[in-house]
Amino acid sequence: MFGLRSDGRKLKTLGPFFRVIPHVMKERSDAHVYYTQDLPLKYLDTYISKKEEEGIRMSYMNIIYAALIRMLAEKPALNRFVMDGRTYARNGITISLAIKKEMTEETEETTLKIPFTGSENIFEIKDKLDSTITKNKDLSAENSTDRLAKLLSLVPDWLFKFIVNILMFLDKHGMMPKAVINASPFHTSAFLTNVGSLGIDAIYHHLYNFGTTGVFLAMGKKKKSYIYEDDNIVQEKTISLAWVADERICDGFYYANALKSFYRYMKKPELLEKNITPKEDIR
Repeated sequence: MFGLRSDGRKLKTLGPFFRVIPHVMKERSDAHVYYTQDLPLKYLDTYISKKEEEGIRMSYMNIIYAALIRMLAEKPALNRFVMDGRTYARNGITISLAIKKEMTEETEETTLKIPFTGSENIFEIKDKLDSTITKNKDLSAENSTDRLAKLLSLVPDWLFKFIVNILMFLDKHGMMPKAVINASPFHTSAFLTNVGSLGIDAIYHHLYNFGTTGVFLAMGKKKKSYIYEDDNIVQEKTISLAWVADERICDGFYYANALKSFYRYMKKPELLEKNITPKEDIR
């Protein structure tokens, strides 16, 4: 039935402005907003060293990934998506992540999509993330996304275009098969990419018109930057974090508070060690 979806529920009590803008900015690519900030690594380095003394190997990726999930759990409006002029609250939190099985130009990427409840602490998130990456780095491993992509790659070009158009029509009207949504990395709360592992700085990555992704976060390489801290300009070891978000799902004040919350966890990662009760999107 039109408007009903397996991956979210339609929000009915949005304000007038947020009822209008999905019809003005019809595609996700119409609604990109960009934000970047250099993240001082001294707080993360201190936390990583402390955990290492406790026998726990922690990485920047583990901390940033956990903070992203926590932000979505505490600020559920960021976990919304717009489809065909309607705004939905997503069922659950999923984070998509592209990885290389081997760091060679010949090796193809694979994409992971990992589900979370939002209640998890950093150790639970780390274990799930690390084990999933390890499993999928095996050259012989195939996940549901790989199998779907391989199946579609066998389709002739003339038919492939037709199938994609059919899938987009089904997605637009809430009739996309649940199995396809579950396998699609584009139907996700957020996408995270660590381009720093490729030796480059953070990039602004577009949001896909296909699917439902509302947030894309890119991590850059380590570098020295001048930052403003405690009324002083100081040089610090940093990485850049570049965000691209869909401005149709919530207002700027909400986004700003969400990012402040995220960066609070970057300064005090130990706050992520506690389990929480995720907030509900009450609209």
